[in-house]
Amino acid sequence: MKNIKFSFIALCMAAAFASCKRGDNGPSVDDNILNYQIPDVPVTQDYVVGAFYYNTGSTFNANITEVPVVGKYTMPNGVVPPAVMSKHIEYAGKAGLDYFTFMYRSPNRDVNNFKSDSAVIKSFKDANTTANMKYALAYNFNPGTFGITTTSPLENDATKLEQFMQDVIRMVPYFKEANYMKVNGKALFYLMNAFNLYSNNNPQIYATLRTRLSALGVELYIVGMQERWSPPARYPFRFQNCVDAIYHQTYSQVNDWDRWYLLPQTMDQNWKYSKQWFADNIKVDYVPNISPAYSWKILSPTSVNPEYPRTDNGAMYKKLCNVAKLNASSTTRLILIDSWNKWDEDMQLEPAQSYGESYLDMTKKQFKKQ
Repeated sequence: MKNIKFSFIALCMAAAFASCKRGDNGPSVDDNILNYQIPDVPVTQDYVVGAFYYNTGSTFNANITEVPVVGKYTMPNGVVPPAVMSKHIEYAGKAGLDYFTFMYRSPNRDVNNFKSDSAVIKSFKDANTTANMKYALAYNFNPGTFGITTTSPLENDATKLEQFMQDVIRMVPYFKEANYMKVNGKALFYLMNAFNLYSNNNPQIYATLRTRLSALGVELYIVGMQERWSPPARYPFRFQNCVDAIYHQTYSQVNDWDRWYLLPQTMDQNWKYSKQWFADNIKVDYVPNISPAYSWKILSPTSVNPEYPRTDNGAMYKKLCNVAKLNASSTTRLILIDSWNKWDEDMQLEPAQSYGESYLDMTKKQFKKQ
């Protein structure tokens, strides 16, 4: 019996070897779904491109090796030096950006950060003298700040729910400004951490919010955030009949080598599936979100996570721009860049002494008709 088993195994091994040797009938690397090149997507119509503008705080991280062309700058209490903000607006025009997106935290429950966020926005408005540059707001919903959980949802506390409503209502004067970013006539409004807006009836909260703003003369185009690398079907109850579109947190934070090795293809497959699922199942649009580069080591010097640096003269960034174009909406054509100035993770689009304005040039060539 043992001899029969051994002969059968040997026969199978010989057959497998012969098959491999012939090169037929067996799977190969050519069959891998990720085995393709990202094509160059021509720009036949301009894309609408925004970049997240961060409050860099009162210190410039000493671990940052890049030096901004405008010099190392800080934003004490959110105040951006006028000369710096003026250059940022000028550079944004060179990149073909349509708008900056500024963070806005709760004036009711996070007042100090709200004051700092408001100062950044005011710095922009004061420097944007020609009003050529537009802007949008990204409300940073923090479930911890609101003290809510899946078992203690927002609607269970009337005071907290009203505070959330009032936070957004307080933005109405911004929404009505001529240079506030609009999509189909509606004010573009990003809701950060929307997947953590814990409620047993999210559609009712959004419907109430829209009704109250509509009474004040404002219609919103809401883009909710979904966590990075998550499957599209994880949070439909947070988005269906709630938002107009969804964007993911930046995929630049990669801690898995398999994703990093073929990052553009991995993102492309993820976004293709997500975009289609969102459209088919919860009837919302998709907004791609890319980053020029990424480094873990500035904030975590001992990190061994994979990262993509700027040593390739922007080759990776160009591929990600094309991935964004492949997955952008054919109607809104919205694309996000994270970020304009997040230097402490090397995500910035802003010019540096080492690479100059090259990323501005790449961005404009990738997203605007030449």
